[in-house]
Amino acid sequence: MDFAAMFDAGLSYHDFLAQHGTDEHRKRWEAFYGRVTLTEQQRTLLTGFVREMKVLCLAGAWCGDCVQQCPIFQHFAEATDKIQVRYFDRDANADLAAALQMCGGARVPMLVFLSEDGQWVSTYGDRTVAKYRQMAADLLGAACPTGIVPPDHHLTAEVIEDWLREFERAQLVLRTSARLRALHGD
Repeated sequence: MDFAAMFDAGLSYHDFLAQHGTDEHRKRWEAFYGRVTLTEQQRTLLTGFVREMKVLCLAGAWCGDCVQQCPIFQHFAEATDKIQVRYFDRDANADLAAALQMCGGARVPMLVFLSEDGQWVSTYGDRTVAKYRQMAADLLGAACPTGIVPPDHHLTAEVIEDWLREFERAQLVLRTSARLRALHGD
């Protein structure tokens, strides 16, 4: 799949919600967005990013996991001009959903990190390790979060940190790339 060619067809955070979300979905995303706070250390890390990174996000406005993670990506993108995130609805993009299957299923959110010139860097999703640890501790059977009840503040902080590590990892791959270092003369 040519992720670079797809990037420009993606939607901004607000356009994605306007096109694919109901009023109730937008309300949930907005409420969770308001719960997300970045620490000064996290903001400093993000503003220190040097390389531009393009991020494709396969999501669903209806998805509880997306409600509790995609607003985090928006905060990251707002903290630095080096991160551009474009959203794709899972149900409207079957080819992308098929390419990003995890454990044989269509999962969301799924992120694809690209270099400034569209080279694949990494793929990550659907939940972070903190969320999976919480689920393993709490659940004995199948469950699907609705996004109606937000996670506790401690879990949210851990999930933010997990995602930030993944964004930082992609940034470090880009920053230490011999090809990009030669291109930028650094």
